[in-house]
Amino acid sequence: MSYADVNGLRLWYEEHGDGPPLVLLHGGYGAVEMFAPVLPALAQRRRVIAVDLQGHGRTADVDRPLRYESMADDVAALLRHLDLPGAEVLGYSLGGGVALRTAIQHPDLVRRLVLVSTPCKRQGWYPEVLAAMADQDERTGEQMRGTPPHQLYERIAPRPQDWPTLWAKTGALLRREYDWSPEVAALAVPVLLVFADADAIRVAHMAEFYRLLGGGHRAPGGDGTTRSLSRLAVLPGQTHQEIPTTPLLPHLVLPFLTHQLH
Repeated sequence: MSYADVNGLRLWYEEHGDGPPLVLLHGGYGAVEMFAPVLPALAQRRRVIAVDLQGHGRTADVDRPLRYESMADDVAALLRHLDLPGAEVLGYSLGGGVALRTAIQHPDLVRRLVLVSTPCKRQGWYPEVLAAMADQDERTGEQMRGTPPHQLYERIAPRPQDWPTLWAKTGALLRREYDWSPEVAALAVPVLLVFADADAIRVAHMAEFYRLLGGGHRAPGGDGTTRSLSRLAVLPGQTHQEIPTTPLLPHLVLPFLTHQLH
């Protein structure tokens, strides 16, 4: 458990287990603890490197906006700091956006990519989710005091008083329009998309995202040789909030990371 000085940021990361490196990137207002229920299973087969992103958890904020692109550069700088080319990267929700941008901006550093409940464009979220995102600001952060995410932040953050700032910066990030479809279509890295069947992301977008990765265009043939290198999983009985902690997740992720893809 340590800090790495990257891009003017003291980035917290902690390591668990042994094997090929797997980077875990948490969701918004979270920290590495978000993956606590699934981390032991992943660490049995991987050297897990769990990161607290800018302004989250044990990583103090700095004087710059929250952007997927700059946080992706932070992750890439950490991989170079640890001398880890060709790592696997798993991101959930906000962390999934960071993971996707890492693969887009630094393709030499990412061997395989797992995106959990993550769209590739802002309009992939349901309209009511976008409306809730638009309302996130310092006032909302004050209303969230006393909730489990705030209790964790208050316990581990270097500056607990920055809680309202985190909400203001995250709200500004979530209100920004983006559509990374052309860059997704150009990705060469194999991607596992994992969604809940009751996710905050539109079902139509799940299929759209998979098609951008080469899936769902044609029948794969009797032996599956013409299928995409990327994979799509929709987990039953899960929601956006539940999916990063379900024991089903490691059972999907580890075979994808381990097996030879054809």
